[in-house]
Amino acid sequence: MDKADLARPRKERSARAPRHKATAAEITQPFYQLRILLMGSKPAIWRRLLVPGSVRLSVLHAIIQEVMGWTNSHLHEFKMGDTSYSDPEFGLQEDDPDVQDEFKARLSEVAPKEGASFLYEYDFGDGWRHNILVERILPSVPKQRKIAVCLAGARACPPEDCGGIYGYMDFLEAIRDPSHERHEELLDWIGGDFDPEAFDVNLVNECLKGIK
Repeated sequence: MDKADLARPRKERSARAPRHKATAAEITQPFYQLRILLMGSKPAIWRRLLVPGSVRLSVLHAIIQEVMGWTNSHLHEFKMGDTSYSDPEFGLQEDDPDVQDEFKARLSEVAPKEGASFLYEYDFGDGWRHNILVERILPSVPKQRKIAVCLAGARACPPEDCGGIYGYMDFLEAIRDPSHERHEELLDWIGGDFDPEAFDVNLVNECLKGIK
Protein backbone atom coordinates (compact mmCIF):
# COMPACT_ATOMS: atom_id res chain seq x y z
CA MET A 1 0.00 0.00 0.00
CA ASP A 2 1.54 3.33 -1.07
CA LYS A 3 0.65 6.97 -0.43
CA ALA A 4 -1.60 7.03 -3.51
CA ASP A 5 -3.79 4.46 -1.79
CA LEU A 6 -3.94 6.60 1.33
CA ALA A 7 -5.27 9.52 -0.70
CA ARG A 8 -8.47 7.58 -1.28
CA PRO A 9 -11.12 8.01 1.41
CA ARG A 10 -11.86 4.98 3.55
CA LYS A 11 -15.21 3.66 2.30
CA GLU A 12 -17.93 2.43 4.62
CA ARG A 13 -19.11 -1.15 4.33
CA SER A 14 -22.13 -0.80 2.05
CA ALA A 15 -22.12 -3.24 -0.83
CA ARG A 16 -24.46 -2.16 -3.59
CA ALA A 17 -27.41 -4.41 -4.36
CA PRO A 18 -27.00 -6.60 -7.44
CA ARG A 19 -28.81 -5.58 -10.62
CA HIS A 20 -30.44 -9.00 -10.61
CA LYS A 21 -32.41 -9.74 -7.46
CA ALA A 22 -33.33 -13.26 -6.45
CA THR A 23 -37.00 -14.13 -6.73
CA ALA A 24 -38.99 -16.38 -4.40
CA ALA A 25 -38.85 -19.08 -7.06
CA GLU A 26 -35.06 -19.06 -6.87
CA ILE A 27 -34.96 -19.88 -3.16
CA THR A 28 -35.49 -23.55 -3.88
CA GLN A 29 -33.95 -26.83 -2.80
CA PRO A 30 -31.37 -28.25 -2.78
CA PHE A 31 -29.22 -25.99 -0.61
CA TYR A 32 -25.47 -25.66 -0.87
CA GLN A 33 -23.17 -25.36 2.13
CA LEU A 34 -20.18 -23.34 0.94
CA ARG A 35 -16.87 -22.54 2.59
CA ILE A 36 -15.18 -19.35 1.39
CA LEU A 37 -11.46 -19.00 2.10
CA LEU A 38 -9.52 -15.82 1.40
CA MET A 39 -6.47 -17.32 -0.24
CA GLY A 40 -3.10 -16.52 1.32
CA SER A 41 -4.57 -15.36 4.63
CA LYS A 42 -2.69 -16.64 7.70
CA PRO A 43 -4.41 -17.27 10.02
CA ALA A 44 -7.26 -18.07 7.70
CA ILE A 45 -10.05 -15.60 6.96
CA TRP A 46 -13.06 -17.73 6.08
CA ARG A 47 -16.85 -17.95 6.02
CA ARG A 48 -19.35 -20.82 5.89
CA LEU A 49 -22.77 -20.15 4.41
CA LEU A 50 -25.93 -21.75 3.14
CA VAL A 51 -27.41 -20.75 -0.22
CA PRO A 52 -29.89 -22.32 -2.65
CA GLY A 53 -28.33 -24.18 -5.55
CA SER A 54 -30.60 -22.18 -7.84
CA VAL A 55 -28.93 -18.87 -6.95
CA ARG A 56 -27.50 -16.99 -9.90
CA LEU A 57 -23.81 -16.12 -9.81
CA SER A 58 -24.71 -12.42 -9.97
CA VAL A 59 -26.54 -12.79 -6.65
CA LEU A 60 -23.82 -15.06 -5.22
CA HIS A 61 -21.40 -12.21 -5.90
CA ALA A 62 -23.50 -9.87 -3.73
CA ILE A 63 -23.73 -12.53 -1.01
CA ILE A 64 -19.95 -13.02 -0.98
CA GLN A 65 -19.43 -9.27 -0.69
CA GLU A 66 -21.64 -9.15 2.39
CA VAL A 67 -20.38 -12.25 4.19
CA MET A 68 -16.74 -11.32 3.66
CA GLY A 69 -17.15 -7.61 4.38
CA TRP A 70 -16.12 -6.06 1.05
CA THR A 71 -17.74 -2.87 -0.29
CA ASN A 72 -18.44 -3.91 -3.91
CA SER A 73 -16.16 -1.13 -5.15
CA HIS A 74 -14.17 -3.07 -7.76
CA LEU A 75 -14.53 -5.56 -10.60
CA HIS A 76 -14.93 -9.27 -9.92
CA GLU A 77 -14.91 -12.61 -11.72
CA PHE A 78 -15.79 -16.24 -11.04
CA LYS A 79 -13.51 -18.92 -12.50
CA MET A 80 -14.60 -22.53 -12.87
CA GLY A 81 -11.73 -24.35 -14.55
CA ASP A 82 -11.21 -22.73 -17.94
CA THR A 83 -14.55 -20.90 -17.83
CA SER A 84 -15.02 -17.43 -16.38
CA TYR A 85 -18.21 -15.59 -15.42
CA SER A 86 -18.65 -11.90 -14.73
CA ASP A 87 -20.92 -8.89 -15.14
CA PRO A 88 -21.21 -8.03 -18.87
CA GLU A 89 -21.10 -4.32 -17.98
CA PHE A 90 -17.43 -4.73 -17.04
CA GLY A 91 -16.55 -5.49 -20.67
CA LEU A 92 -14.19 -8.36 -19.81
CA GLN A 93 -15.49 -10.26 -22.84
CA GLU A 94 -13.83 -7.66 -25.08
CA ASP A 95 -10.44 -9.10 -24.10
CA ASP A 96 -11.69 -12.65 -23.60
CA PRO A 97 -14.76 -13.63 -25.67
CA ASP A 98 -15.15 -16.77 -23.55
CA VAL A 99 -16.15 -14.82 -20.41
CA GLN A 100 -19.75 -15.81 -19.66
CA ASP A 101 -22.64 -13.76 -18.29
CA GLU A 102 -22.96 -14.34 -14.52
CA PHE A 103 -26.61 -13.26 -14.66
CA LYS A 104 -27.42 -16.36 -16.72
CA ALA A 105 -25.52 -18.99 -14.70
CA ARG A 106 -26.69 -20.75 -11.55
CA LEU A 107 -24.56 -22.26 -8.80
CA SER A 108 -25.99 -25.76 -9.32
CA GLU A 109 -25.01 -25.62 -13.00
CA VAL A 110 -21.38 -24.62 -12.52
CA ALA A 111 -20.73 -26.66 -9.33
CA PRO A 112 -23.09 -29.65 -9.49
CA LYS A 113 -21.34 -31.94 -6.97
CA GLU A 114 -20.09 -31.95 -3.39
CA GLY A 115 -16.37 -31.34 -3.28
CA ALA A 116 -16.44 -29.01 -6.28
CA SER A 117 -14.44 -25.82 -5.86
CA PHE A 118 -14.03 -22.64 -7.84
CA LEU A 119 -12.40 -19.23 -7.64
CA TYR A 120 -13.90 -15.82 -6.96
CA GLU A 121 -11.55 -12.90 -7.56
CA TYR A 122 -12.36 -9.39 -6.38
CA ASP A 123 -10.42 -6.23 -7.21
CA PHE A 124 -8.01 -7.19 -9.98
CA GLY A 125 -5.50 -4.64 -8.68
CA ASP A 126 -5.25 -5.94 -5.13
CA GLY A 127 -6.08 -9.45 -6.34
CA TRP A 128 -8.30 -10.78 -3.53
CA ARG A 129 -8.74 -14.42 -4.51
CA HIS A 130 -11.28 -16.59 -2.72
CA ASN A 131 -11.50 -20.36 -2.91
CA ILE A 132 -15.13 -21.50 -2.71
CA LEU A 133 -15.69 -25.13 -1.76
CA VAL A 134 -19.00 -26.98 -1.96
CA GLU A 135 -18.86 -28.79 1.37
CA ARG A 136 -22.35 -30.30 1.30
CA ILE A 137 -25.46 -30.38 -0.87
CA LEU A 138 -28.54 -30.66 1.32
CA PRO A 139 -31.78 -31.96 -0.22
CA SER A 140 -33.85 -29.89 2.20
CA VAL A 141 -33.43 -27.28 4.91
CA PRO A 142 -36.55 -26.84 7.06
CA LYS A 143 -37.86 -23.26 7.34
CA GLN A 144 -35.14 -21.85 5.08
CA ARG A 145 -36.74 -18.75 3.58
CA LYS A 146 -33.70 -16.52 3.10
CA ILE A 147 -31.50 -16.30 0.06
CA ALA A 148 -28.42 -16.84 2.24
CA VAL A 149 -27.45 -17.58 5.84
CA CYS A 150 -23.95 -17.29 7.28
CA LEU A 151 -23.29 -20.26 9.57
CA ALA A 152 -19.80 -19.48 10.82
CA GLY A 153 -16.57 -17.70 10.03
CA ALA A 154 -13.39 -16.25 11.42
CA ARG A 155 -11.56 -12.94 11.35
CA ALA A 156 -12.23 -9.58 9.82
CA CYS A 157 -12.18 -8.69 6.17
CA PRO A 158 -9.05 -6.74 5.20
CA PRO A 159 -9.52 -3.04 4.41
CA GLU A 160 -10.24 -2.17 0.79
CA ASP A 161 -7.31 -0.80 -1.23
CA CYS A 162 -4.63 -1.94 1.21
CA GLY A 163 -2.54 -3.63 -1.48
CA GLY A 164 -3.71 -7.24 -1.48
CA ILE A 165 -2.77 -9.98 0.97
CA TYR A 166 0.87 -8.86 1.33
CA GLY A 167 -0.17 -5.24 1.73
CA TYR A 168 -2.58 -6.38 4.43
CA MET A 169 0.24 -8.13 6.28
CA ASP A 170 2.31 -4.95 6.13
CA PHE A 171 -0.69 -2.95 7.34
CA LEU A 172 -1.16 -5.23 10.37
CA GLU A 173 2.52 -5.07 11.21
CA ALA A 174 2.43 -1.28 11.16
CA ILE A 175 -0.69 -0.76 13.27
CA ARG A 176 0.49 -3.28 15.90
CA ASP A 177 3.86 -1.58 16.38
CA PRO A 178 3.73 1.95 17.85
CA SER A 179 7.34 2.43 16.82
CA HIS A 180 6.64 1.65 13.16
CA GLU A 181 7.24 4.65 10.90
CA ARG A 182 3.73 4.32 9.39
CA HIS A 183 1.88 3.43 12.60
CA GLU A 184 0.05 6.74 13.07
CA GLU A 185 -0.46 7.24 9.34
CA LEU A 186 -2.21 3.91 8.84
CA LEU A 187 -4.25 4.13 12.04
CA ASP A 188 -5.52 7.49 10.82
CA TRP A 189 -6.32 6.00 7.40
CA ILE A 190 -8.30 3.12 8.90
CA GLY A 191 -10.23 5.40 11.22
CA GLY A 192 -8.30 4.92 14.46
CA ASP A 193 -8.85 1.23 15.19
CA PHE A 194 -8.88 -2.14 13.46
CA ASP A 195 -9.33 -5.59 15.01
CA PRO A 196 -8.21 -8.36 12.62
CA GLU A 197 -9.86 -10.99 14.83
CA ALA A 198 -13.30 -9.38 14.76
CA PHE A 199 -16.17 -11.40 13.29
CA ASP A 200 -19.86 -11.26 14.21
CA VAL A 201 -22.04 -13.87 12.49
CA ASN A 202 -25.22 -12.16 13.70
CA LEU A 203 -24.18 -8.85 12.17
CA VAL A 204 -23.36 -10.61 8.89
CA ASN A 205 -26.80 -12.19 8.80
CA GLU A 206 -28.41 -8.80 9.43
CA CYS A 207 -26.52 -7.46 6.41
CA LEU A 208 -27.64 -10.43 4.30
CA LYS A 209 -31.27 -9.44 4.86
CA GLY A 210 -30.71 -6.67 2.32
CA ILE A 211 -30.24 -9.26 -0.43
CA LYS A 212 -33.68 -10.39 -1.59
